[in-house]
Amino acid sequence: MGDRWTVEVDRGVCIGSGMCVNHAPDGFALDSARQSHPAAPETDANEKVLAAAEGCPVEAITITLIESGEAVFPPEE
Repeated sequence: MGDRWTVEVDRGVCIGSGMCVNHAPDGFALDSARQSHPAAPETDANEKVLAAAEGCPVEAITITLIESGEAVFPPEE
């Protein structure tokens, strides 16, 4: 079994660019206020969701490993 992630969007930072939806249409959606939210707050590790986080122009998306709480994105420095 692979890793499971918790995906969160900081709606105070999100500018509604829609890049996350372009990268991972099954992983994110924009609401009527053009704020992003994950389709599911917990998901299997997924390259498209990671690409969405990496492509967010304001880094509003965070991904952590469910089991350990370790940061997947942004990586800990």
